[in-house]
Formats: sequence, structure tokens, C-alpha cells
Amino acid sequence: MSSSSHDPANRRREIDPLALYASAIDTSDYVAKIAPLIRRRVPETGDLLDIGAGGGQLGAALRDPAQRWTAIEPSPFMQSRLAALHPPPRVVAAGWPTADVGFDAHDTVLAATMPATMDEPETFLARCRSWARRTVVWVVPAHAGPRGLCFAGCLPLEWHGEDETPGVEVTLRGLSPGSRPRHVEFVDWIFTGIVADLDELAGYLATRLGWPAADDRRARLVAHLAAQAKREAAGFRLDISRKSAVLVWGKS
Repeated sequence: MSSSSHDPANRRREIDPLALYASAIDTSDYVAKIAPLIRRRVPETGDLLDIGAGGGQLGAALRDPAQRWTAIEPSPFMQSRLAALHPPPRVVAAGWPTADVGFDAHDTVLAATMPATMDEPETFLARCRSWARRTVVWVVPAHAGPRGLCFAGCLPLEWHGEDETPGVEVTLRGLSPGSRPRHVEFVDWIFTGIVADLDELAGYLATRLGWPAADDRRARLVAHLAAQAKREAAGFRLDISRKSAVLVWGKS
């Protein structure tokens, strides 16, 4: 089974990794599974600050329509997606270290799948708390598997080579005892991506993995993806089991 007769090493169409991830979140049950869990812990989000909002899928599900929704998002592509929402959030076009959201705090500060929750959790938490009147919520990867490369979960470890430590473990060990969240809950969901061409996806993954154009693993990668894919009218569907941890802090 193959989506094309072309050699994936010779494909020239660029795949935008942000667009690829956003489209997969659109077709995944991520929001349907995670938003209700957050709602149980935070029944009223009030004014919502959404850090690294991406395409705005989770923020749109959690926002209170009568209250402010502010999105910190540095990516122009994601900013364009946010602007297309009805109604859109107020977008702060910056990364979290330099973002200026004004002097007014927000009731709830949300950070979902943000690298900073794992790379520098103590510093990032302090920043979130400085913006929060009531509650800080993080959504952190909790599956034992790759986190960095979109669709790497379809690949064996010897191919993607990523650290497979669950992200929540990295986050929690990076926090001081006094900074531990009040609540930690877990939820399973399915990362579902529908792609038009498996050869293109294989070529993108191989290039991101640094494989040379003549590497024979490229052909094996197409076959590996094809064996997992389900053919649908819109293209090829790839499902990857995922788990996330929802971490909640009250204002201290």
C-alpha cells in the first residue's frame, strides 16, 4: 500500500510542522477529552489567558463567552488561525518571556503542551502565577513516548531517537516542593492525523530525522506508515494513543 509512486526522497513540497500539528488537533479527540476534565476543576474560567494558544481549539472550548480571552502566540501561522475564530481572542504576538498582557490579571491562566512546562517549569510557573487571579492550569504530555516531532509516535524508537520519559515526570521533578500543583489528573486521548499523501509525510519525517536522500530507511518508512494507516475519503488516517496530565494550581 502506498499513496504515490514517487520516491519520497525526491518530494519537494514543504510541510509546515505547525500546520501539520494544528490540523491533527482539529481531527483528534484532544479537546473533547481534556476540556471536560479542566471544567470539573475550574467550573468558571472567567477572564482567560491562553499561553501558547496555537490554533485556539482548547481555549475556545474553555472560554467564558461573556469574559475576556487573551492568547499569547508568537507564530504568525497560528495567529492567522486565531484571527479566523468567531469571535477571536485578543492576540499578543510574542513569546511568554516577553509578552505584555497589560496590568490586569486574568482569572485563569492556561498553558497546554508548552515546552516551557518541561524546559523551565519553575520560572514558567512564576510567570503564570504573576498573571493569574485565581487558577493556573497546565496540560502536559504524560505518555511514555516521543514528544517533539509530530507523528514520531508512529515510528519505532530506533528511528526517532527521542527521549520517551513522560513529560509530566520531567515537569514535576523540575518544580520545588512548594511549587507542586494542587491537583494532577490524567486523561487518555487519540492523536488523529489525516494526511493526503503518505509519501509526503514520510519525506517530511525522514528529513526532520536527518536521513540522507539515499537512505534506504526512507522507503521502509513509507511502508511502515502505510501498514498503520486507514484509508478514508479525505486521505490516510493515522491514530496514535496519547495521555496527558492536567495540573492545577490555586492562586498563592
